[in-house]
Amino acid sequence: MIAARKGRAKARTGCLSALRGCPTARPHLETDLERGAGKRVKFAGAWHRWAMRTRLLLATAGVAALAACSSGEPTSSTPRAEATVPSAPAITSASPAGKPDLSKPQTLVTGLAVPWGLAFLPDGSALVSERDKGDILHIPVGGGDPAKVYQVPGVESGGEGGLLGLAVDPDYAENKLVYAFFTAADDNRIVKFTLDDKTPQVIFKGITKGGRHNGGRIAFGPDGFLYAGVGDAGDEPQSQDPKDVNGKILRLTTDGKAAPGNPTAGSPVWSMGHRNVQGLAWGPDKTMYGIEFGQDTWDEVNIIEPGKNYGWPTVEGKANDSRFVDPIAQWHTDDASPSGAAVAGNTLYVAGLKGERLWTVPLGGGEPKAELTGEYGRLRTVAVAPDGALWLTTSNRDGRGDPKDGDDRILRFS
Repeated sequence: MIAARKGRAKARTGCLSALRGCPTARPHLETDLERGAGKRVKFAGAWHRWAMRTRLLLATAGVAALAACSSGEPTSSTPRAEATVPSAPAITSASPAGKPDLSKPQTLVTGLAVPWGLAFLPDGSALVSERDKGDILHIPVGGGDPAKVYQVPGVESGGEGGLLGLAVDPDYAENKLVYAFFTAADDNRIVKFTLDDKTPQVIFKGITKGGRHNGGRIAFGPDGFLYAGVGDAGDEPQSQDPKDVNGKILRLTTDGKAAPGNPTAGSPVWSMGHRNVQGLAWGPDKTMYGIEFGQDTWDEVNIIEPGKNYGWPTVEGKANDSRFVDPIAQWHTDDASPSGAAVAGNTLYVAGLKGERLWTVPLGGGEPKAELTGEYGRLRTVAVAPDGALWLTTSNRDGRGDPKDGDDRILRFS
């Protein structure tokens, strides 16, 4: 395990004093992708092996849920059963023939308490984390009542902290391992466990926590390593300190060690200069995308390359500064404040919190398009299921939304 430094300076406040080279018009997807200005990193590793694993049969889980339950039920909640994760036939369709139809939503589940992380099991069902309660719920393929299958011990919710990202091991069919990023009493940390483990194994700790900007998204890349988006925790200079893990994207082994091939041997840091990355996704060509939650000016879509610096807090958005990598797309924060991201086909989907919309970004070049604007409120996580359907979670009970009856919910588009 690698411990980050503790005892940070207080966060600086206010807007950026200088933002060089930013356009004043409403932003759109530039033609960087068509011109090839964003050089894309190609990961070594067997992508086909990952795809095959998503089709494996989910073995009988036979796991008992923890009996303990935290307080603070949502105002409108779905009845919760504590159950085991059932066996089910594997989903064999890797992707839909076309783009998901966003005009025909299916409501899978309602009454959730700030759903945050979303990770699919090989049979197409999903695990979902509830940020403030520390619970992990199992959602059947076709929806229905969620079943509580785990409670992560030691979760300290508050502000933007709590139980955040989830990831399922690429070898889940054999080892049943699940990973979680969460806020504890003293730090943010990453643990791994099976659903019948009462005590998770801490694999990475010492990440500075804060009332805001914890990051928290974790995902396995096509190379089989675990990536984590870590926020600056409100202490901006951390993002430019290469020895600090805050304000970075990390690349780890499943034991929490620095992955081989990282830019600096022995360091978990994959890229730096980030404010609050809450979205990680890979395209069909294994290009990695990081979604950056901006401050007051620009939110960003970045192509993530190893060892590169994305500029925060020196710059925000496109700055035309040779020291930093410019985003391939940017939005005003009122239009996005993005969180989760996923790629289906040749389209990047980005969920917007403050913007209350789902952005679709064509990766072959062209204009991004805002979808579902204002229809479901704040949108937190978007993910592509093994059958190719798009799952989308709302975040209207996170203290910043306007919850309606049934919130929070998970929607499915096929």
